[in-house]
Amino acid sequence: AYPGQPPPPPPSTPPPPPPDGGPPGSLGMDMGLGGGVGGVAALAAAAGIGDAGGVQPVLERYRVAAARLDAAVSTEPAARFSLLPENHEARNAVNDIAAAAAITGAPAGSPQSDEAHLAVAQKLFQRLYDRPGAAGRRLHRTSHIAALAALRESSRAVTREVTGWLIYADDERKLNKDITEGLVRAGVVSEQFLGELDAHLAKLILGGGASATPAMECAVHIVQHCVIVEPCVAPAELTATLDALAKACARPGAPENVAELVEQARAKGEKKEGGGGGGKSKELPDPVGLRETVAQHFDEWARVQDLPSGDAATATFLTNLAKGRLLHEDTQDRFLRILVELAVTHCLGSEVSAGTPPPGAAPALSFVAVDAYVRLVALLCRRSSEPIASRLSLLGRALVAIARTAMRDTDERGAAFNPRPYFRALCGLMMEMHAPDSTLDTGHPQVLAAFASALLALQPLRVPGFAFAWLELVSHRCFLPRLLTDHNRKGWPLLQKLLTAMLKFLEPFLRQAELTETVRLLYRGTLRLLLVLLHDFPEFLCDHHFNLCDTIPPNCIQMRNLVLSAFPRNMRLPDPFTPNLKVDLLPEISQSPRVVADTENAFRSSPLRQELDAFLKNRSPANFCADLRGKLQLEPRAATAAGTRYDVPLLNALVLYVGVQAIQANRKDQSSPITHTAPMDVFKGLAQELDTEGRYLFLNAVANQLRYPNCHTHYFSCVLLYLFAEAGSEIVQEQITRVLLERLIVNRPHPWGLLITFIELIKNPRYNFWGHSFTRCAPDIERLFESVARSCIAPQKPEGSEDGGMPMPVS
Repeated sequence: AYPGQPPPPPPSTPPPPPPDGGPPGSLGMDMGLGGGVGGVAALAAAAGIGDAGGVQPVLERYRVAAARLDAAVSTEPAARFSLLPENHEARNAVNDIAAAAAITGAPAGSPQSDEAHLAVAQKLFQRLYDRPGAAGRRLHRTSHIAALAALRESSRAVTREVTGWLIYADDERKLNKDITEGLVRAGVVSEQFLGELDAHLAKLILGGGASATPAMECAVHIVQHCVIVEPCVAPAELTATLDALAKACARPGAPENVAELVEQARAKGEKKEGGGGGGKSKELPDPVGLRETVAQHFDEWARVQDLPSGDAATATFLTNLAKGRLLHEDTQDRFLRILVELAVTHCLGSEVSAGTPPPGAAPALSFVAVDAYVRLVALLCRRSSEPIASRLSLLGRALVAIARTAMRDTDERGAAFNPRPYFRALCGLMMEMHAPDSTLDTGHPQVLAAFASALLALQPLRVPGFAFAWLELVSHRCFLPRLLTDHNRKGWPLLQKLLTAMLKFLEPFLRQAELTETVRLLYRGTLRLLLVLLHDFPEFLCDHHFNLCDTIPPNCIQMRNLVLSAFPRNMRLPDPFTPNLKVDLLPEISQSPRVVADTENAFRSSPLRQELDAFLKNRSPANFCADLRGKLQLEPRAATAAGTRYDVPLLNALVLYVGVQAIQANRKDQSSPITHTAPMDVFKGLAQELDTEGRYLFLNAVANQLRYPNCHTHYFSCVLLYLFAEAGSEIVQEQITRVLLERLIVNRPHPWGLLITFIELIKNPRYNFWGHSFTRCAPDIERLFESVARSCIAPQKPEGSEDGGMPMPVS
């Protein structure tokens, strides 16, 4: 009902929905908060959890038609679908895809029909983006959009869900200008939901960050092609985007023609209004009398909600509700949204009537209406007479209503936004759905996915005033344990996205060290959550350390150490202080760790992957390492927003990818040393060619792999030690020392791999660590080195033992 604005991606999250049942961490998306059976079911599919068996026959027939479409597209990749002859194979394949969604035989608009159509739409939407270069081939793009448009004709839920996927996805690929134009022009993103896209583009353009530039390019393309050149959208429907582009023109380096483009679009809108052809409304108003009817039912529910379960009055209330058709598919969204508005209005109104609170105390609020909403939704979701798909649909829409109302509220109230009624509603629903139920509670994967999606929509980047309540909901006892323990880790990608959302919000403050008391409290709360995970669920941090470290700023050393110190609970760490410890002989050191890292996403925006593979295979071209520095740098505008000239996620992905390739190659041919290989040439080239800033980020990326005993830790420890020995420059050696030392001087915990690397560096005479001038550049620095060195090898043998300990500098 209300235009929703998604959280500004930073950079992650479209990626279209991932394959059903895909591995945790595979490229996925948050497919909005659309209601309907498809809304909640698709949310579960996006997270890789839930059962898609109900639409399996539909998907089987779809795969056959999709293969037929691929074959047809490959014959004329540059053609446009609308210009193909009627008997073209591509047209027949699109018709087969639309027919595949209809084989259930269910009536149009029924939950079964919507579920089938959305399952096919999900696959089509994914194929628009997931194959390298495919989105740039015209016939591939236009034929898939035509198939989505055909599905939209048979199911209104397709438009709602596709718009949600496009907006709420946490990935910059969703800003592909040609695909976005095609979806708008084909009516897949219809005028009813165009307001949401308009608000989202405006938010991204004005929000800065890495998404601002692609969002601006996408918006300029839409305005030029959909408003001016080949009109299919009224200028009034893109008001927020036009305003944002006008403001962005004042930024340094903004394209000069954007201001002229905005003026042309506005002039066209004024001319149209002057001719009596004003723009159309973005959303239809509520039917006359609907709000009053909903209010009457809400009052009736308030009178009967406390009666015992199974009371006749409750049954009568549900009967009257059904007779009023308020629970019908067409009116359910409006019904739940109006309920939320009534509950929140009553709650906030009680603050005014309660008078001025004592100093330092929060104003008293009455949550009677909010609690009534929670109980009503819980009752409707627990009706055993209804199919589970309908109950999941209703829960998803109830969460949508809360999220969208909160987003609209924060846009209207700004700093005066009060998060308490929304927190109470979400927390209440979590607790109600946590109560044991034979068919539907928080143990159900799609229930967890629905709550996680609602929280992603309300993440701090989108609703800053909800940040503290948001963090409490994420760590709630009725949500977090179920997300971590149920369904064989399939909820872990959702938690990783939630944690990343909080870290992205904190990142600008932490990077610039601008910690107000409020931000400091939020940072401490995030640290405590990470500590809980380190203590109770360390395997989660082990699996997702790469994505989390991508978001943690380089100067947040203790937070990063918390993540990197995790090790599996069934492992007993060898004591790193053991004299003459032979790391390469440890049984665990040959085992590969489980790392959920989507390096493909980082490489996708750069042609670096193909060039890198070629160099690792045959060490050509010879100038690859010398040219690598320029390929890792950001454009000036993106660099200003990111606070660094380098694409840190791309650099981290490159380091991990090259290391993994080196380990695999070494296992195939263990006779060749790791020092004289193409991967080591890449690392050595980076250490030599990068400037001070880039080298520091590169060395941090290497140090991020120094964790518990495994083959990654061993290899990257050898990389750092080799770079130190072969640097040929004391500047490089000093930076390596800095990266290790700054991680050791903070409070515990310290990663095991970090300790064994530093101990080896200062004890092994090969590296002559104490002979370098930077260890004695100042008395304070010298004392610091000696203190850290003593603490690192504290358990010394008595004098006269075989192990003489660390060679300390002679004062």
